[in-house]
Amino acid sequence: MMVSIAIPVFNEERQLAASIATLHSYLQRECRFEHEIVIAENGSTDRTLDIALALAQKYSNVRVVHLDQKGRGRALKQVWSESAADIVSYMDVDLSTGLDAFPPLIEAVASQRFDLAIGSRLHKDAHTERGWRREYISRGYNRLVKALFGMRFPDAQCGFKAITRTAARQLLPVIEDPGWFFDTELLIVAEQCGYRICDLPVTWIDDPDSRVRVLSTAWADLKGLLRVRRNRRRGIYTDLRLKDSPKTTPLGCNRV
Repeated sequence: MMVSIAIPVFNEERQLAASIATLHSYLQRECRFEHEIVIAENGSTDRTLDIALALAQKYSNVRVVHLDQKGRGRALKQVWSESAADIVSYMDVDLSTGLDAFPPLIEAVASQRFDLAIGSRLHKDAHTERGWRREYISRGYNRLVKALFGMRFPDAQCGFKAITRTAARQLLPVIEDPGWFFDTELLIVAEQCGYRICDLPVTWIDDPDSRVRVLSTAWADLKGLLRVRRNRRRGIYTDLRLKDSPKTTPLGCNRV
């Protein structure tokens, strides 16, 4: 089984090399599957691309995909769509999510019991360290997602996810957002179409140098939610529904 780990990056010259070194070392010790790290460099204006290319020369299982335009969703959609790996995943370059959650994330999907596995900062067993402002906005946003769509997953936007190649190729063609809303859109469509989602608690420490602009991102997310709701009413996702799949059942990693 092959696992691909995408790392979307935009102007990350300061931390890219250290993060890839940490991740590479961890995977060599802890990942029992064949794996690759894909640095998805999208529209950087600093030395990020040069550093990424140097890392690909240094590590045999690291490669680089360059996109001229920025956008996390755009980068993930291209990398995942082109991947030949059995399981595709991603995490944020700052490694805010503790890497100890990565093996359970992959095992949940590799077990064939789930189509997707997601890290959750709002799981009852999760541990997070972040400011009250971002905590309040995050919880409010996820409550809004539940209110609009009746979703069962608690955290739509944690940058720590894995999905089977089969599910990715079925779902990605209808996922439109090129930015931060990509995660939410993917999960809403997946759950409403019967894909099985495993929810795992994570340890998450806020990165003070995060590229996320909270208010502008929240506004874009709100527009994305309304678009997905319109698409659902129009039946755009009907053909993706899994007729024989059990209903989505979020589980803690202690039960995977």
